[in-house]
Amino acid sequence: MKPLSVIIITYNRPEDLGLLVRNLATQQGADALLEEVIVINNASTADYSEVKSFMAGYPFFKYIDSPENLGVARGRNLGISMAKAPILVTIDDDAWFRDDTALQTIAVAFNSGYLPGNHAGILCFKVLYASTGQMQVNAFPHKQFKKYHNKPHFLAPYFIGCGHAILKETYDAAGLYPEDFFYGMEEYDLSYRVIDKGISIAYLSDIVVMHNESPLGRTPHADKMRMLWVNKAKVAYRYLPRFCYFSTALMWSLEYLKKTQWDWKGWAKGWKAIFSIPRHNKRTPVGAEARNYLRKTEARLWY
Repeated sequence: MKPLSVIIITYNRPEDLGLLVRNLATQQGADALLEEVIVINNASTADYSEVKSFMAGYPFFKYIDSPENLGVARGRNLGISMAKAPILVTIDDDAWFRDDTALQTIAVAFNSGYLPGNHAGILCFKVLYASTGQMQVNAFPHKQFKKYHNKPHFLAPYFIGCGHAILKETYDAAGLYPEDFFYGMEEYDLSYRVIDKGISIAYLSDIVVMHNESPLGRTPHADKMRMLWVNKAKVAYRYLPRFCYFSTALMWSLEYLKKTQWDWKGWAKGWKAIFSIPRHNKRTPVGAEARNYLRKTEARLWY
């Protein structure tokens, strides 16, 4: 079996997707390394005909039109359920690999024992802004950016969705993404379940993703900010000590107000959802070994 499946969820970004699929097609050893590249169109109304025409020239591209917008988590889960290879690579549709040896490096990292620590089941990539070449802080898998950003590799407390690789057996052990998360924080939810299974998360700076996002960031829509806030509180409630649920809910409520220019109506709606979390979510706190891993990796848990 070929070692890699690539999963891409796309929505209204045909030009960016075109850059990415060409980038994948020109990777060294692509024909030998790629079992498939699964592109899921998340009910976009944009014209993808040019991209589809390009992909038709390569046997490993598979293009699926979803009849509905599945969101990030359900969209990825669909791709994961279809993937056949033992290593699943996920990359955003507005990103691409800087080096044409990236797929080879991913395969070698998992197959040679090069990754730090034992039982690494998730591999995080370095993410740079395409416009400046600077590291994207909010796409770095550690909150202590100044301490960790120059390290060539380390064990991480979570992973970022922009670019990563996960062993199929990791999904088999820990489960898929939470389907009640339409947008945001689904990686944290999966990270804690993975760590609780005794599987580690590794960062490797040799694999570099260029991300076509402005260093100024995207202007967050109030609904998206509320989803981030509520979902992060859900994660804390499910897997962390209870005080983390309260501190996360409080700190993210302030972040919501700041980012939405004091949207008090949305803030009240968010708190209503926060207060309903205990009624609709089961607490399954991570065990002692997972807590020890989080301490060793210097995880920030309280918000």
